[in-house]
Amino acid sequence: MRPFLPILDWAPRYDRAALGNDLLAAVIVTIMLIPQSLAYALLAGLPAEIGLYASVAPLLIYALFGTSRTLAVGPVAVVSLMTAAAVAPLAAQGTPEYLGAAIALAVLSGLILLVMGLLRLGVIANFISHPVISGFITASGLLIAAGQVPQLLGLGIRGETLPDLARALWPKLPAAEPQVLLIGLPVLAFLFWTRARLTPLLRRLGLPPRLAAATSRAAPVMAVAATTLASWGLALEVPVVGEIPRGLPLPVLPPLNLELWRAILWPAALIALVGYVETISVAQTLAAKRRHRIDPDQELVALGLANIGAGVSGGFPVTGGFARSVVNFDAGAETPAAGAFTAIGMALATLTLTPALFYLPKATLAATIIVAVLSLVDLGALRRTLAYSRSDFAAMAVTIVMTLGLGVEAGISAGVALSLALHLWRSSHPHVAVMGQVPGTEHFRNLARHEVVTVPEVLQVRIDESLWFPNARHLEDVLLAAVSEQPGLRHVVLDCAAVNSIDASALETLEALNHRLSDGGVRLHLAQVKGPVMDRLLRSPFPDALTGRVYLTQFDAMMDLAPAITRATRGAPRIATAPGPRAKPPLDAGQMPG
Repeated sequence: MRPFLPILDWAPRYDRAALGNDLLAAVIVTIMLIPQSLAYALLAGLPAEIGLYASVAPLLIYALFGTSRTLAVGPVAVVSLMTAAAVAPLAAQGTPEYLGAAIALAVLSGLILLVMGLLRLGVIANFISHPVISGFITASGLLIAAGQVPQLLGLGIRGETLPDLARALWPKLPAAEPQVLLIGLPVLAFLFWTRARLTPLLRRLGLPPRLAAATSRAAPVMAVAATTLASWGLALEVPVVGEIPRGLPLPVLPPLNLELWRAILWPAALIALVGYVETISVAQTLAAKRRHRIDPDQELVALGLANIGAGVSGGFPVTGGFARSVVNFDAGAETPAAGAFTAIGMALATLTLTPALFYLPKATLAATIIVAVLSLVDLGALRRTLAYSRSDFAAMAVTIVMTLGLGVEAGISAGVALSLALHLWRSSHPHVAVMGQVPGTEHFRNLARHEVVTVPEVLQVRIDESLWFPNARHLEDVLLAAVSEQPGLRHVVLDCAAVNSIDASALETLEALNHRLSDGGVRLHLAQVKGPVMDRLLRSPFPDALTGRVYLTQFDAMMDLAPAITRATRGAPRIATAPGPRAKPPLDAGQMPG
C-alpha cells in the first residue's frame, strides 16, 4: 500500500517543526488561492463559488496520493480556459447543463488520468513536446488576458479566439463604463506594481524576506478587500460577483448522458495531458531542489483522483499550479499536509467569507487574472527556439497561431500533430555520416566536420538513429549512392554505435543491401553493435548470410581491412578536430602529417 498511498511514507515522521512550516505555507497559499479560485471559475464560465468548491476536495485527495511535497493543486488559468472552450458549444453559460458538463469534464479527465496511472502510461505525455506546451501556454496566456479586457471595460463580450474578441470589442469600445474603468485600471496597475516592486521595498524597510514575500503575495486579497468596500460604500454601479451560496458543496454525480460524454472525450483527454505535463514539470523542478523523488505514474493516479474529487464535489478540472506551487515551496512547505491545511482554509472561507464577497467587482477579478496569466507568456522562447531548431520553432509558432486564431483545442491539437509529424520525418531521415580516422588516435569522426584519413577501398558509415521501417529505405539509398560513386570500393563498414534497435522491416532491408553489395563485389561489415541488438540479430539468418564480419569497434574493423594505413594513422601526430561543420576533403595516406 505504501507506493499507492505516499502519505504512509511521510506521515510517520511528521513532527512539530514540519507542522509549523506547513501551516505557515498553507496560510500564504490560501490567501493567494481565494481570489484566484473565484477568478478562474469566472474564466471557465462558471459561478464564482465553483472555484471555491474546486479548491477543497482535490487538495485533500492529493495530500493522500501525491508524491510531491510542495505541489499546490487547484484551479489554474490554462485549464479554466480549456474548460470554457470545451463546454461553451454544449450549453449556455449560467444554466445547470453548463455546470453539469463542466463537472462531467472534470470526472472524465480524472478517469483518463487514473487509467493512465494504473497502466503506467505516463510516457504518453512525452509525446507533447516542450515547444508545443510552451507555445500553447504563451498563446493561452495572451488569449486569457485579451478575454479579460472587456471585463475591465464593463462590457459583456466573450470570444473563443483573438479575432472573435477583436471583432466583438472594437465597435463597443465607446460603450465602456467609466466606473468599471476606475475600478479595474487602478487594480491592474497596483497588482503589476506589487508583483515587481513591493517585495524589494518591504525588504528595504526592514521586513524579513519571507514576510516581505508573503505580504506581496497577499496583494490580490488587498485589492479584493479595497474594491469590495469601495463598491459597497460608494454604491458603485459596476458588475459584481453577487450572492455566493454559503457552505460546503454536497456530493453530486455528473450527468449520465452518453452524447455529452462522447462530445467531451477529446477535450477531456487534452485537459488531462496538458494538466499532467504542467503538473509533472512543476513537481519535478521543485523536488530536484530538495532532492526528493517524484513518481510520474503515481502523479497520474493522484491527479486523476483529484479531478474526480473536483467533479464529485461540484467543481471543474484542476491541476498543479506553477505560481502557487512556487509560493508553497518558498513559504517552507515540507509535506503534502500543507495542501490539506490549505483545503481546510478554503473550506472555512466558503463557510464564512462568501457574504462579504457580494459586492466584489468582476473587474477586480479580471485584473487579477490578467496579471497572473501574463507571467506565463514567454515570447522570447520563440527566438531561442528558432536559434536552436527550426522544426521545433515551427511547432511552437503553429501552436501559438492556431491557439490565438482558432481556439485552444485546435491549437494544442495542431501543435501535437505537427510535432509528431516532424519527429517521424526526422526519424525517417536520420543523420548519416561518412567517417575517417582522426590522425594520432583510434577514433573515427565525420569527414564533413573533421580532418580525417580515409581508405579508398573502405566506406565507413555511421547512422545516428535506430533502424526501423520509416528510415530503412533512406539508409539503403544513401549507401548505394555512395557505393556507386566509388568504383574501387571493396568494403562497407556500418557503425551501429547509435543504433538501439532494428525492427523486422529494417532487418529485411539489411539483408537486401547485403545481397546487392555482394553482387557488386562489396562486402558489408558491422561494427560496435550493441548487445541487445546483436541478441535479436542472432535469432535471424542475417549473421550467417552477412558477407563481412561483425567487429567490436570501428578501429578493429579498420585494423583488419586496412591495417597498414590504420596503424600509420594512429602513429601520426594528432590534428586538432573542428568544433563545427567543416566541408574539407579527407586526407589520404600520402597527406598524413609528419
